[in-house]
Amino acid sequence: MSIASYLRFALASADTARLLAFGFLMTFASSFGQTYFVGVFGPSVREEFGLSHTGWGTIYMAGTLLSAAVLPWTGPLVDRQNLRTFTMVVCAGIGLAAISFALAPTILFLIGAIFLLRQMGQGLAVHISSTAMVRSFHADRGKAVALSSLGVAVGESVLPFLAVLAIGVIGWRATYGSGAVLMALVVVPLVWWLLRTYREQEVGSSEDGKHQQNDTERSWTRGQVLRDWRFYLLLPALAAPSIIVTATFFHQAEIATAKGWGVDWVTGSYWLYAVGSVAASLAAGPLIDRITAARVLPTFLLPMMFGMLIVWAFDHLFWAWPYLFLVGVTVGITFTALNSLWAEVYGLRHFGAIRSLAVSISVFCSAIGPPAMGALMDSGISIQNTCAVMALYCLGATALLIIALRGYGRDTTVSDAA
Repeated sequence: MSIASYLRFALASADTARLLAFGFLMTFASSFGQTYFVGVFGPSVREEFGLSHTGWGTIYMAGTLLSAAVLPWTGPLVDRQNLRTFTMVVCAGIGLAAISFALAPTILFLIGAIFLLRQMGQGLAVHISSTAMVRSFHADRGKAVALSSLGVAVGESVLPFLAVLAIGVIGWRATYGSGAVLMALVVVPLVWWLLRTYREQEVGSSEDGKHQQNDTERSWTRGQVLRDWRFYLLLPALAAPSIIVTATFFHQAEIATAKGWGVDWVTGSYWLYAVGSVAASLAAGPLIDRITAARVLPTFLLPMMFGMLIVWAFDHLFWAWPYLFLVGVTVGITFTALNSLWAEVYGLRHFGAIRSLAVSISVFCSAIGPPAMGALMDSGISIQNTCAVMALYCLGATALLIIALRGYGRDTTVSDAA
Protein backbone atom coordinates (compact mmCIF):
# COMPACT_ATOMS: atom_id res chain seq x y z
CA MET A 1 0.00 0.00 0.00
CA SER A 2 1.38 3.41 -1.02
CA ILE A 3 -0.21 6.54 0.40
CA ALA A 4 1.42 8.49 -2.42
CA SER A 5 -0.35 6.32 -5.02
CA TYR A 6 -3.69 6.97 -3.34
CA LEU A 7 -3.00 10.71 -3.29
CA ARG A 8 -2.05 10.70 -6.96
CA PHE A 9 -5.22 8.82 -7.79
CA ALA A 10 -7.53 10.97 -5.65
CA LEU A 11 -6.07 14.24 -6.95
CA ALA A 12 -5.80 13.19 -10.59
CA SER A 13 -8.67 15.50 -11.51
CA ALA A 14 -11.40 17.59 -9.91
CA ASP A 15 -14.03 15.11 -11.12
CA THR A 16 -12.17 12.22 -9.48
CA ALA A 17 -11.80 14.06 -6.18
CA ARG A 18 -15.47 15.07 -6.11
CA LEU A 19 -16.72 11.57 -6.86
CA LEU A 20 -14.48 9.99 -4.23
CA ALA A 21 -15.70 12.58 -1.70
CA PHE A 22 -19.28 11.71 -2.65
CA GLY A 23 -18.59 8.00 -2.08
CA PHE A 24 -17.05 8.76 1.31
CA LEU A 25 -19.99 10.95 2.33
CA MET A 26 -22.60 8.35 1.42
CA THR A 27 -20.88 5.57 3.34
CA PHE A 28 -20.57 7.90 6.33
CA ALA A 29 -24.27 8.80 6.09
CA SER A 30 -25.11 5.10 6.09
CA SER A 31 -23.99 5.03 9.74
CA PHE A 32 -27.46 6.08 10.91
CA GLY A 33 -28.78 2.74 9.67
CA GLN A 34 -25.79 0.60 10.62
CA THR A 35 -25.80 -1.74 13.59
CA TYR A 36 -22.71 -0.20 15.18
CA PHE A 37 -24.76 2.99 15.65
CA VAL A 38 -28.24 1.57 16.28
CA GLY A 39 -26.85 -0.92 18.79
CA VAL A 40 -25.75 1.88 21.12
CA PHE A 41 -29.41 2.76 21.63
CA GLY A 42 -30.42 -0.81 22.54
CA PRO A 43 -30.38 -0.51 26.36
CA SER A 44 -32.39 2.72 26.25
CA VAL A 45 -34.95 1.31 23.81
CA ARG A 46 -35.33 -1.92 25.80
CA GLU A 47 -35.86 0.03 29.02
CA GLU A 48 -38.46 2.40 27.56
CA PHE A 49 -40.46 -0.27 25.75
CA GLY A 50 -39.95 -3.01 28.37
CA LEU A 51 -38.21 -5.42 26.00
CA SER A 52 -35.96 -8.41 26.70
CA HIS A 53 -32.80 -9.05 24.71
CA THR A 54 -34.75 -11.46 22.53
CA GLY A 55 -37.63 -9.02 22.09
CA TRP A 56 -35.43 -6.13 20.99
CA GLY A 57 -33.44 -8.45 18.73
CA THR A 58 -36.64 -9.77 17.16
CA ILE A 59 -37.89 -6.24 16.45
CA TYR A 60 -34.57 -5.38 14.87
CA MET A 61 -34.72 -8.60 12.86
CA ALA A 62 -38.23 -7.81 11.59
CA GLY A 63 -37.22 -4.39 10.29
CA THR A 64 -34.03 -5.79 8.77
CA LEU A 65 -35.83 -8.68 7.06
CA LEU A 66 -38.30 -6.25 5.51
CA SER A 67 -35.34 -4.30 4.17
CA ALA A 68 -33.73 -7.44 2.77
CA ALA A 69 -37.00 -8.38 1.05
CA VAL A 70 -37.28 -4.99 -0.65
CA LEU A 71 -33.63 -4.53 -1.71
CA PRO A 72 -33.81 -6.80 -4.79
CA TRP A 73 -36.32 -4.30 -6.21
CA THR A 74 -34.90 -1.00 -4.95
CA GLY A 75 -31.23 -1.86 -5.56
CA PRO A 76 -31.48 -2.21 -9.37
CA LEU A 77 -32.92 1.31 -9.58
CA VAL A 78 -29.35 2.61 -9.45
CA ASP A 79 -28.86 0.96 -12.88
CA ARG A 80 -31.69 3.00 -14.37
CA GLN A 81 -32.12 6.24 -12.42
CA ASN A 82 -30.12 9.46 -12.49
CA LEU A 83 -27.48 9.14 -9.77
CA ARG A 84 -28.05 12.62 -8.33
CA THR A 85 -31.83 12.26 -8.14
CA PHE A 86 -31.73 8.76 -6.69
CA THR A 87 -29.18 9.84 -4.09
CA MET A 88 -31.33 12.78 -2.99
CA VAL A 89 -34.27 10.42 -2.45
CA VAL A 90 -32.13 8.08 -0.36
CA CYS A 91 -30.68 10.93 1.73
CA ALA A 92 -34.21 12.19 2.42
CA GLY A 93 -35.14 8.64 3.38
CA ILE A 94 -32.29 8.46 5.92
CA GLY A 95 -33.46 11.71 7.50
CA LEU A 96 -37.06 10.49 7.63
CA ALA A 97 -35.90 7.21 9.18
CA ALA A 98 -33.93 9.01 11.89
CA ILE A 99 -36.96 11.18 12.78
CA SER A 100 -39.24 8.13 12.79
CA PHE A 101 -36.95 6.23 15.15
CA ALA A 102 -36.61 9.23 17.45
CA LEU A 103 -40.39 9.72 17.66
CA ALA A 104 -41.47 6.04 17.67
CA PRO A 105 -44.47 5.77 20.06
CA THR A 106 -45.14 2.03 19.72
CA ILE A 107 -43.32 -1.19 18.91
CA LEU A 108 -45.04 -1.43 15.51
CA PHE A 109 -43.87 2.08 14.64
CA LEU A 110 -40.40 1.12 15.84
CA ILE A 111 -40.28 -1.78 13.35
CA GLY A 112 -41.17 0.60 10.53
CA ALA A 113 -38.46 3.03 11.59
CA ILE A 114 -35.86 0.26 11.69
CA PHE A 115 -36.96 -0.86 8.22
CA LEU A 116 -36.34 2.65 6.90
CA LEU A 117 -32.99 2.93 8.67
CA ARG A 118 -31.79 -0.40 7.31
CA GLN A 119 -33.18 0.12 3.81
CA MET A 120 -31.95 3.68 3.27
CA GLY A 121 -28.82 3.61 5.44
CA GLN A 122 -27.28 0.16 5.56
CA GLY A 123 -28.77 -0.83 2.20
CA LEU A 124 -29.07 1.91 -0.40
CA ALA A 125 -26.57 4.52 0.82
CA VAL A 126 -23.69 2.06 0.66
CA HIS A 127 -25.10 0.52 -2.53
CA ILE A 128 -25.09 3.90 -4.29
CA SER A 129 -21.53 4.63 -3.20
CA SER A 130 -20.15 1.23 -4.22
CA THR A 131 -21.94 1.21 -7.57
CA ALA A 132 -20.70 4.69 -8.45
CA MET A 133 -17.12 3.78 -7.54
CA VAL A 134 -17.07 0.47 -9.41
CA ARG A 135 -18.71 1.87 -12.54
CA SER A 136 -16.68 5.06 -12.73
CA PHE A 137 -13.23 3.66 -11.96
CA HIS A 138 -12.39 0.47 -13.79
CA ALA A 139 -8.61 0.11 -13.73
CA ASP A 140 -8.56 1.63 -10.22
CA ARG A 141 -11.81 0.30 -8.78
CA GLY A 142 -10.05 -1.34 -5.82
CA LYS A 143 -8.55 1.96 -4.72
CA ALA A 144 -11.80 3.84 -5.36
CA VAL A 145 -13.89 1.47 -3.25
CA ALA A 146 -11.24 1.48 -0.52
CA LEU A 147 -11.21 5.28 -0.31
CA SER A 148 -15.00 5.58 -0.32
CA SER A 149 -15.25 2.97 2.45
CA LEU A 150 -13.35 5.30 4.78
CA GLY A 151 -16.72 6.95 5.46
CA VAL A 152 -17.84 3.80 7.26
CA ALA A 153 -14.58 3.67 9.20
CA VAL A 154 -14.96 7.28 10.35
CA GLY A 155 -18.57 6.65 11.33
CA GLU A 156 -17.64 3.51 13.27
CA SER A 157 -14.83 5.22 15.13
CA VAL A 158 -16.60 8.40 16.26
CA LEU A 159 -20.40 8.13 16.10
CA PRO A 160 -21.02 5.34 18.68
CA PHE A 161 -18.85 7.07 21.28
CA LEU A 162 -20.49 10.46 20.59
CA ALA A 163 -23.92 8.83 20.78
CA VAL A 164 -23.15 7.32 24.21
CA LEU A 165 -22.15 10.75 25.49
CA ALA A 166 -25.17 12.47 23.92
CA ILE A 167 -27.64 9.90 25.27
CA GLY A 168 -26.40 10.65 28.77
CA VAL A 169 -27.00 14.38 28.26
CA ILE A 170 -30.07 14.79 26.02
CA GLY A 171 -31.59 11.28 25.92
CA TRP A 172 -31.77 8.69 23.19
CA ARG A 173 -34.64 10.23 21.22
CA ALA A 174 -33.05 13.65 20.82
CA THR A 175 -29.73 12.02 20.01
CA TYR A 176 -31.17 10.06 17.10
CA GLY A 177 -33.21 13.04 15.96
CA SER A 178 -29.98 15.00 15.61
CA GLY A 179 -29.07 12.61 12.81
CA ALA A 180 -31.91 14.00 10.72
CA VAL A 181 -30.63 17.52 11.34
CA LEU A 182 -27.14 16.48 10.20
CA MET A 183 -28.56 14.93 7.02
CA ALA A 184 -30.60 18.04 6.17
CA LEU A 185 -28.00 20.68 6.95
CA VAL A 186 -24.76 18.95 5.92
CA VAL A 187 -25.11 15.78 3.86
CA VAL A 188 -27.83 16.78 1.40
CA PRO A 189 -26.24 20.12 0.36
CA LEU A 190 -22.81 18.50 0.03
CA VAL A 191 -24.11 15.61 -2.09
CA TRP A 192 -25.97 18.03 -4.35
CA TRP A 193 -22.79 20.06 -4.84
CA LEU A 194 -20.44 17.11 -5.33
CA LEU A 195 -22.62 15.59 -8.07
CA ARG A 196 -23.35 18.83 -9.90
CA THR A 197 -21.02 17.97 -12.81
CA TYR A 198 -21.06 14.17 -12.55
CA ARG A 199 -20.81 12.24 -15.80
CA GLU A 200 -19.93 8.56 -15.39
CA GLN A 201 -18.10 8.29 -18.71
CA GLU A 202 -15.87 11.27 -17.88
CA VAL A 203 -14.40 9.89 -14.65
CA GLY A 204 -11.44 7.50 -14.35
CA SER A 205 -8.04 6.78 -15.85
CA SER A 206 -7.07 6.72 -19.50
CA GLU A 207 -7.15 2.91 -19.45
CA ASP A 208 -10.67 2.65 -18.06
CA GLY A 209 -12.35 2.56 -21.44
CA LYS A 210 -10.81 -0.83 -22.27
CA HIS A 211 -11.72 -2.21 -18.83
CA GLN A 212 -15.29 -0.95 -19.17
CA GLN A 213 -15.65 -2.52 -22.61
CA ASN A 214 -14.43 -5.88 -21.30
CA ASP A 215 -16.73 -5.67 -18.26
CA THR A 216 -19.73 -4.91 -20.47
CA GLU A 217 -18.98 -7.67 -22.97
CA ARG A 218 -19.07 -10.34 -20.25
CA SER A 219 -21.89 -8.94 -18.13
CA TRP A 220 -24.14 -11.50 -16.47
CA THR A 221 -27.80 -11.07 -15.63
CA ARG A 222 -29.03 -11.71 -12.10
CA GLY A 223 -30.71 -14.92 -13.27
CA GLN A 224 -27.42 -16.23 -14.65
CA VAL A 225 -25.70 -15.46 -11.36
CA LEU A 226 -28.34 -17.48 -9.53
CA ARG A 227 -27.48 -20.47 -11.74
CA ASP A 228 -23.76 -20.25 -11.00
CA TRP A 229 -22.66 -22.97 -8.52
CA ARG A 230 -19.72 -20.88 -7.34
CA PHE A 231 -22.06 -18.19 -6.05
CA TYR A 232 -23.63 -20.62 -3.56
CA LEU A 233 -20.29 -21.81 -2.21
CA LEU A 234 -19.41 -18.17 -1.63
CA LEU A 235 -22.57 -17.43 0.37
CA PRO A 236 -21.44 -18.75 3.80
CA ALA A 237 -18.42 -16.45 3.68
CA LEU A 238 -20.55 -13.56 2.42
CA ALA A 239 -22.90 -14.13 5.35
CA ALA A 240 -20.23 -14.42 8.05
CA PRO A 241 -19.40 -10.72 8.58
CA SER A 242 -23.09 -9.80 8.42
CA ILE A 243 -24.11 -12.35 11.04
CA ILE A 244 -21.15 -11.98 13.38
CA VAL A 245 -20.43 -8.25 13.24
CA THR A 246 -24.12 -7.33 13.42
CA ALA A 247 -24.72 -9.63 16.39
CA THR A 248 -21.68 -8.50 18.37
CA PHE A 249 -22.20 -4.80 17.67
CA PHE A 250 -25.92 -5.00 18.37
CA HIS A 251 -25.20 -6.61 21.76
CA GLN A 252 -22.03 -4.62 22.38
CA ALA A 253 -23.26 -3.40 25.78
CA GLU A 254 -23.96 -6.97 26.91
CA ILE A 255 -20.56 -8.20 25.66
CA ALA A 256 -18.81 -5.37 27.49
CA THR A 257 -20.66 -6.22 30.69
CA ALA A 258 -20.03 -9.95 30.43
CA LYS A 259 -16.31 -9.44 29.85
CA GLY A 260 -16.00 -6.73 32.50
CA TRP A 261 -14.73 -4.25 29.90
CA GLY A 262 -17.29 -1.47 30.35
CA VAL A 263 -19.48 0.04 27.62
CA ASP A 264 -17.57 3.33 27.56
CA TRP A 265 -14.28 1.45 27.20
CA VAL A 266 -15.55 -0.62 24.25
CA THR A 267 -17.22 2.26 22.38
CA GLY A 268 -14.23 4.46 23.12
CA SER A 269 -12.00 1.79 21.58
CA TYR A 270 -13.89 1.65 18.27
CA TRP A 271 -11.10 3.69 16.74
CA LEU A 272 -9.05 0.47 16.74
CA TYR A 273 -11.79 -1.27 14.79
CA ALA A 274 -11.67 1.65 12.37
CA VAL A 275 -7.87 1.49 12.14
CA GLY A 276 -8.04 -2.21 11.28
CA SER A 277 -10.78 -1.61 8.73
CA VAL A 278 -9.03 1.33 7.09
CA ALA A 279 -5.60 -0.32 6.99
CA ALA A 280 -6.99 -3.53 5.50
CA SER A 281 -9.17 -1.73 2.98
CA LEU A 282 -6.37 0.56 1.80
CA ALA A 283 -3.94 -2.35 1.58
CA ALA A 284 -6.45 -4.48 -0.33
CA GLY A 285 -7.34 -1.79 -2.88
CA PRO A 286 -4.10 -1.67 -4.92
CA LEU A 287 -3.64 -5.41 -4.46
CA ILE A 288 -7.05 -6.04 -6.02
CA ASP A 289 -6.19 -3.77 -8.94
CA ARG A 290 -3.03 -5.81 -9.56
CA ILE A 291 -4.02 -9.45 -8.92
CA THR A 292 -7.88 -9.38 -8.77
CA ALA A 293 -10.28 -9.70 -5.85
CA ALA A 294 -10.60 -13.47 -6.37
CA ARG A 295 -6.99 -13.88 -5.25
CA VAL A 296 -7.25 -11.47 -2.33
CA LEU A 297 -10.37 -12.89 -0.66
CA PRO A 298 -9.59 -16.50 0.36
CA THR A 299 -8.37 -15.82 3.91
CA PHE A 300 -10.35 -12.65 4.69
CA LEU A 301 -12.39 -14.32 7.48
CA LEU A 302 -9.38 -15.50 9.49
CA PRO A 303 -8.75 -12.20 11.33
CA MET A 304 -12.37 -12.15 12.53
CA MET A 305 -12.07 -15.79 13.56
CA PHE A 306 -9.12 -14.91 15.80
CA GLY A 307 -11.05 -11.92 17.14
CA MET A 308 -13.89 -14.21 18.22
CA LEU A 309 -11.41 -16.55 19.87
CA ILE A 310 -10.05 -13.61 21.87
CA VAL A 311 -13.52 -12.86 23.26
CA TRP A 312 -13.89 -16.55 24.10
CA ALA A 313 -10.54 -16.90 25.87
CA PHE A 314 -9.47 -13.61 27.49
CA ASP A 315 -11.06 -11.21 29.98
CA HIS A 316 -8.60 -8.37 30.57
CA LEU A 317 -9.99 -5.11 29.20
CA PHE A 318 -6.99 -4.55 26.90
CA TRP A 319 -7.96 -7.68 24.95
CA ALA A 320 -10.86 -5.63 23.59
CA TRP A 321 -8.30 -3.84 21.41
CA PRO A 322 -6.99 -6.76 19.31
CA TYR A 323 -10.55 -8.14 19.17
CA LEU A 324 -11.88 -4.92 17.62
CA PHE A 325 -8.84 -4.48 15.39
CA LEU A 326 -9.04 -7.99 13.94
CA VAL A 327 -12.77 -7.76 13.26
CA GLY A 328 -12.08 -4.44 11.55
CA VAL A 329 -9.49 -6.07 9.29
CA THR A 330 -12.03 -8.58 8.01
CA VAL A 331 -14.67 -5.90 7.47
CA GLY A 332 -12.20 -3.67 5.60
CA ILE A 333 -11.25 -6.44 3.18
CA THR A 334 -14.88 -7.48 2.81
CA PHE A 335 -16.13 -4.08 1.70
CA THR A 336 -13.38 -3.53 -0.86
CA ALA A 337 -12.90 -7.02 -2.25
CA LEU A 338 -16.50 -8.21 -2.53
CA ASN A 339 -17.62 -5.11 -4.43
CA SER A 340 -14.73 -5.58 -6.85
CA LEU A 341 -15.39 -9.32 -7.15
CA TRP A 342 -18.94 -8.86 -8.43
CA ALA A 343 -17.69 -6.45 -11.09
CA GLU A 344 -14.69 -8.44 -12.27
CA VAL A 345 -16.58 -11.76 -12.43
CA TYR A 346 -20.09 -10.71 -13.45
CA GLY A 347 -19.51 -7.42 -15.31
CA LEU A 348 -21.02 -3.95 -15.00
CA ARG A 349 -24.16 -3.82 -17.13
CA HIS A 350 -26.32 -5.35 -14.37
CA PHE A 351 -24.01 -4.53 -11.47
CA GLY A 352 -26.71 -2.76 -9.43
CA ALA A 353 -29.06 -5.73 -9.72
CA ILE A 354 -26.35 -8.27 -8.89
CA ARG A 355 -24.92 -6.31 -5.98
CA SER A 356 -28.43 -5.70 -4.60
CA LEU A 357 -28.95 -9.48 -4.62
CA ALA A 358 -25.75 -9.97 -2.63
CA VAL A 359 -26.63 -7.11 -0.29
CA SER A 360 -30.14 -8.48 0.21
CA ILE A 361 -28.67 -11.83 1.27
CA SER A 362 -26.18 -10.04 3.51
CA VAL A 363 -28.92 -7.94 5.11
CA PHE A 364 -31.07 -11.03 5.61
CA CYS A 365 -28.15 -12.71 7.37
CA SER A 366 -27.55 -9.63 9.49
CA ALA A 367 -31.13 -9.94 10.70
CA ILE A 368 -30.43 -13.43 12.02
CA GLY A 369 -27.51 -12.48 14.24
CA PRO A 370 -29.02 -10.19 16.93
CA PRO A 371 -32.07 -12.31 17.86
CA ALA A 372 -30.04 -15.52 17.74
CA MET A 373 -27.41 -14.11 20.07
CA GLY A 374 -30.13 -12.57 22.27
CA ALA A 375 -31.92 -15.91 22.52
CA LEU A 376 -28.68 -17.64 23.52
CA MET A 377 -28.07 -15.07 26.25
CA ASP A 378 -31.65 -15.33 27.51
CA SER A 379 -31.28 -19.12 27.69
CA GLY A 380 -28.13 -18.83 29.80
CA ILE A 381 -25.46 -19.66 27.20
CA SER A 382 -22.40 -17.50 27.73
CA ILE A 383 -21.21 -14.90 25.25
CA GLN A 384 -17.79 -16.56 25.35
CA ASN A 385 -19.13 -19.88 24.07
CA THR A 386 -21.23 -18.13 21.44
CA CYS A 387 -18.09 -16.45 20.09
CA ALA A 388 -16.30 -19.82 19.95
CA VAL A 389 -19.09 -21.15 17.72
CA MET A 390 -18.72 -18.08 15.50
CA ALA A 391 -15.00 -18.79 15.15
CA LEU A 392 -15.71 -22.35 13.99
CA TYR A 393 -18.23 -21.02 11.48
CA CYS A 394 -15.55 -18.72 10.02
CA LEU A 395 -13.23 -21.68 9.59
CA GLY A 396 -15.83 -23.74 7.72
CA ALA A 397 -16.87 -20.81 5.53
CA THR A 398 -13.22 -20.22 4.61
CA ALA A 399 -12.88 -23.79 3.34
CA LEU A 400 -15.91 -23.33 1.05
CA LEU A 401 -14.64 -19.93 -0.03
CA ILE A 402 -11.33 -21.36 -1.20
CA ILE A 403 -13.16 -23.92 -3.34
CA ALA A 404 -15.43 -21.25 -4.84
CA LEU A 405 -12.63 -18.81 -5.61
CA ARG A 406 -10.63 -21.45 -7.42
CA GLY A 407 -13.51 -21.47 -9.87
CA TYR A 408 -13.67 -17.70 -9.99
CA GLY A 409 -9.96 -17.55 -10.63
CA ARG A 410 -10.43 -18.95 -14.12
CA ASP A 411 -11.37 -16.78 -17.06
CA THR A 412 -15.11 -16.66 -16.42
CA THR A 413 -17.65 -15.95 -19.16
CA VAL A 414 -21.41 -15.81 -19.27
CA SER A 415 -21.52 -19.12 -21.09
CA ASP A 416 -20.17 -20.82 -17.95
CA ALA A 417 -23.55 -20.28 -16.31
CA ALA A 418 -25.64 -21.74 -19.08
